[in-house]
Amino acid sequence: MTTPLPETQAPWPARDGLRITGVRPIVTAPEATLVVVRVDTSDAGLYGLGCATFTQRYGAVAAAVEHLASLVIGRHPADIEDITRMLHLSSYWRNGPVLNSALSGVDMALWDIAGKRLGVPVYELLGGRVRGAVPLYTHAGGASIEETIEQARGFLAEGYRHVRLQVGGPGLGTYGAPGRAGGYPDAPYPDGWDVQHYLHATPALFERARRELGDDVALLHDVHSRLTPKQAIVLCRALEPYRLFFVEDPVAPEHYDRLPEVRAAAPVPIAAGEQLSSVADAARLVTGGSVDLLRLHVSAVGGLTPARKLTALCELSGVQTAWHSPADVSPIGLAANLTLDMTSHAFGIQEGHAYPEAVHEVFPGTPRPVGGYITPSPDPGWGIDLDEARATKHPPRRYAHERWAARVRRPDGALEAP
Repeated sequence: MTTPLPETQAPWPARDGLRITGVRPIVTAPEATLVVVRVDTSDAGLYGLGCATFTQRYGAVAAAVEHLASLVIGRHPADIEDITRMLHLSSYWRNGPVLNSALSGVDMALWDIAGKRLGVPVYELLGGRVRGAVPLYTHAGGASIEETIEQARGFLAEGYRHVRLQVGGPGLGTYGAPGRAGGYPDAPYPDGWDVQHYLHATPALFERARRELGDDVALLHDVHSRLTPKQAIVLCRALEPYRLFFVEDPVAPEHYDRLPEVRAAAPVPIAAGEQLSSVADAARLVTGGSVDLLRLHVSAVGGLTPARKLTALCELSGVQTAWHSPADVSPIGLAANLTLDMTSHAFGIQEGHAYPEAVHEVFPGTPRPVGGYITPSPDPGWGIDLDEARATKHPPRRYAHERWAARVRRPDGALEAP
């Protein structure tokens, strides 16, 4: 049984006897591998759920959550600001996706408890709604330009007005669309990804898409961090005639200091930040003129508490938000994203993902996209539960991402950013 550390208890009296009694990770993979934290309280039946998903290192996150348990058991669950700051500072070496994801799980679970205690959704705790529903973008990615555009037509017919376009090509390293094995048969690595082919094929995709899909659809593209700053400028200028809604992650996070240069020369909006695991680094993207849309994996920066502060900074700085939310964000993480979307004028667009039925069975209450929009649950807290019996039927899978990432190489054999 986990026991509290007296030193981590608050130095002020709580106004009632409610206390945190348990903190534990739950790992399940009904689609991607997800990590969720459950925080129990002394009020029987009152518990909270938080997203701690870092798919690629889920075991390390689960171990970090177990370490945090002793630091928060015995605390009053209403002290969210103090608890999250204490957990953040207590490791001395701070940040990183493992520590921040574990912190996020606790943080989001405490917000869930706060909403449940008051009988309201979390978005009402942040000031209430500023929009009726959240517009989504979805992903079209075919092996050819024709396939990609056909997928996009299908999404437009469903009601989506924002569509990300990716197209496959030679080699297995293509991002967001099927690659073609043996694309470079005479090269040292025949399955390689070639940047020059990419720089030629991507503008051709958008020229065709704009011509065939018309001017009313907002088109997006994800570079996935594979270009040098100069190559990013070349691509963005080539895409200028097609009026993209944004180009995502044109350079790797190691080169974010060059993003102001890219943004100043790029005639399309820049979205970046998905791989950040530091609130301070994210704030510098906003204040340093690096991005038009801040795009974070919210659990990687520590949860709702830091993300809502970054959202306010965006609003004050004229930057919009576009939270990361693919399959490896749990439904709880999605609920946190939607809470931020529903309560801020900084909202730009929300990444959409249609979870399969297995996820809805494990996480009852998971919102479903309808007509290109999604609406958070009106139920207390996140409005989403976790069926642990069903969760155990979906054990996690190791190395799924690594098996792909280790094969993303150039035709000469050199590793490329996945």
